[in-house]
Amino acid sequence: MAKMVNQICIAGLVQGLSEAIAFGQKAGLDMNQVLDVIGKGAAQSWQLDNRGKTMVADKFDFGFAVDWMRKDLGLVLDEAKRNGARLPVTALVDQFYADVQAMGGQRWDTSSLIKRLK
Repeated sequence: MAKMVNQICIAGLVQGLSEAIAFGQKAGLDMNQVLDVIGKGAAQSWQLDNRGKTMVADKFDFGFAVDWMRKDLGLVLDEAKRNGARLPVTALVDQFYADVQAMGGQRWDTSSLIKRLK
């Protein structure tokens, strides 16, 4: 159950980071510089520190694979149905990961969510 809680947190964090980086890139910002600055404030997270710059560099050949995340989120969503928990963001991000799989990203790192936005 604790791992399920972890995966729920990661799904939302990675989607938020993906949107932020894609937004900043479209705005013409130097996202490596932006990540350095915001990584010292409230937006700091393991995902930002360890995957932010690799997302900017469009590198997804390491870490926890999308296929594994989909398996885990499937278990989470099944448990949520059983226990009555409402997980609208998790369900949405699970579908975004399905999009990544359809793009050929089954073995890409979970931070590859950003590829949907480019």
